[in-house]
Amino acid sequence: MMQSVRSRVVARSLAHSRSLLRPSQIQRQLLLKRTNATATTPLSSASSGPTLPPPLPKFTQSGWRRFLQFVGRATLVSIFGGGAAFYFFTQVDRNPGEQLPFDPEKKTVVVLGSGWGSTSLLKTLDTADYNVVVISPKNYFLFTPLLPSVAVGTLNPRSIIQPTRYITRHKARTVSVIEAEATDVDAKNKTVTFIDNSEIKGTTSSTTIKYDYLVYGVGAEVQTFNIPGVQQNAVFMKELHDAERMQRAFMDCLETAAFPGQPTEEVDRLLHMVVVGGGPTGIELSGELHDFLQDDLKSWYPELAGKVKITLVEALPSVLPMFSKQLISYTESTFKESKIDILTKTMVKEVKERSVVLQMPDKSIQEVPCGLVVWAAGNKGRKITQDLMNKFPETQTNRRGITVDDHLRMKGAEDSIFALGDCTATSYAPTAQVASQQGAYLGRVLAQIARKDGLEAELKKLEAVKAQVGASQPEEDKQKLEKDIEGIKRKIANFKPRPFDYSHQGTLAYIGSDKAIADLPFMNGNIASGGVATFLFWRSAYLSTLFSLRNRTLVGTDWLKVKLFGRDVSRE
Repeated sequence: MMQSVRSRVVARSLAHSRSLLRPSQIQRQLLLKRTNATATTPLSSASSGPTLPPPLPKFTQSGWRRFLQFVGRATLVSIFGGGAAFYFFTQVDRNPGEQLPFDPEKKTVVVLGSGWGSTSLLKTLDTADYNVVVISPKNYFLFTPLLPSVAVGTLNPRSIIQPTRYITRHKARTVSVIEAEATDVDAKNKTVTFIDNSEIKGTTSSTTIKYDYLVYGVGAEVQTFNIPGVQQNAVFMKELHDAERMQRAFMDCLETAAFPGQPTEEVDRLLHMVVVGGGPTGIELSGELHDFLQDDLKSWYPELAGKVKITLVEALPSVLPMFSKQLISYTESTFKESKIDILTKTMVKEVKERSVVLQMPDKSIQEVPCGLVVWAAGNKGRKITQDLMNKFPETQTNRRGITVDDHLRMKGAEDSIFALGDCTATSYAPTAQVASQQGAYLGRVLAQIARKDGLEAELKKLEAVKAQVGASQPEEDKQKLEKDIEGIKRKIANFKPRPFDYSHQGTLAYIGSDKAIADLPFMNGNIASGGVATFLFWRSAYLSTLFSLRNRTLVGTDWLKVKLFGRDVSRE
C-alpha cells in the first residue's frame, strides 16, 4: 500500500516537471521557426536587416568643461612654444655668425669706455661702415640702476653685467675689444695710448693706436669734495666691486655685533648705517637695506634686527630734487614709516673709522657713531679727461667736464672727437637715460658720416676720370659725367645731421617696502605715481631696459629666488 502511494507521488512530480519545462521548449521551437523564416525571406527584405535598438544618447559636455579643456591645451601649447622660442633665441645669442674682417680702406672708430653711452653706440652702430676698436678697463657693461640690489644680496652681481663681446660679436664686422685703461689722447695726431692694468701682464703692456674718429665715453669717478676720510673710510656705490664691498662690510658689522660680550654701545654703533646722498642711488640703497632688515634679518638675526638704524644724509633742502614735490613728500612719509631717518641741509665734514662728523642745519657740529658709511654723493671728471681738456684751454673752460656742441662734438676737436655721458658738461642731468640716448644718436650720426665719406670718395674718382677725359670723348659722355659730379656735390652739401635732442622718458626710484615712485611725462605735464603698483611698473621697466635676454632671465630668476628663499646672509 505504501509503495503504491509513493509511486503515485513520484509520477505526479514528474508530470509537474514536464509541465514546467514545456514552455521553454515551446519558446525554442518558436525561435527556430523565426530563424527559418528570416532565412527564406526575399533579398530585398534581408538587405534591410532587423530593426536595431536606438543608440544610447551621447554625453554632452558642459560649456565650462569645454572651456577648461581649451585653456589646458592652450597652456600646454604656450609652454612648449614659449620654451622652444626661448631656447632658439638663447642659442642665437650663444652662437654668433661669421663677421667681416677689418678693412684697411675703412676708417677707424675708437670707442673709449663700456658704459651706457658707449654700449648704446655699439648696439646702434653699423660696423660694416668702420673698423671699430673698444678700449675699456672693464670688458663688460654694468646696469648701474640695480647696484643697490646687489649691495644687499637681492641680485647676484653677474646678473646685471653683460660682457661687451656679447654685443660686438653680433655685429656685421669684427670689433676689437681691448681690456685696458686709456692714459692719453693726442687730438693733434689722432692717437690713443693705453696700458694693461690687469694682474697678469705680458711682455707688452702699453701701446698707441691711431683713429679717424674717437668716441670719448670714459664716464666719471666718485666726487669726494676733498672731505677728510671719505676715500679711506667710506664705501662707494659706483662700480660692481663697490656693491660687493658694501655687502661684505654690512655683514661684517652684523657678525661683529653678534659677538658674545659686545657692549651695548658698540652694538648700537656697529648697527648704525649712514647713507650719504639723497639722489636715486642713496634712496634706493636705503630702501633695499630696510627690506633686508624686514625680510631676512628678523628671521636670522632676531636679537639684532630691532637695533639696526638707517640714516640718510643730504646737503640739499630735500631728497630727490629731480622728482615732484608730491613724490618727495610720499618718499619722506614712507621712510618715516620704515624708521629711516632723513637729515636734510646736513653736510658731512669728515668720515672717521668709527664715526661720521656732520654739520647740522643750525651749523652745529655732531659726531655720530656708525658702523658703515656709504657714499653716493656725486661725480667728477677723471684725470685723463682733465688732461684732454687742458689741451684746449680756449674752448674747454667748464671744469665739470668736456664741452660739446649740439652734435656731441668736442669743441676744439670737432673734426674727430665725440664725447658723451658723464664725462661731458651739458645742460642734461648725468643719468643713464641721457647717455643711452646720446649713444644711439651718435651711432646714427656716424652712419651718416660714413655715407658722406663714401660720396666724397666717389667724387674724387669721378673728378679723376674727368681730368683724364680727352677731346675725343663724346660730348654726351662728358655731360653725363659732369651731371654725376654735380649730383654728388649737391648731396654732400645737403649733409646736415640733426642736433641731439634729448627725450625725457621719466624718472623711477625704489623706496623700499615693495613701493616705488615714478615721475612720467604725459602730454604737456607729468604723471606722479607711487606705491605697490608703481613698484611692479618699476620692475617691468628695468627688465625691459636690460640689454639682453640673458640679463632679463637672470634678474627675474634672482627676484623669484629672493621671494621664495630670502637673501643669502653668508659672507666670504
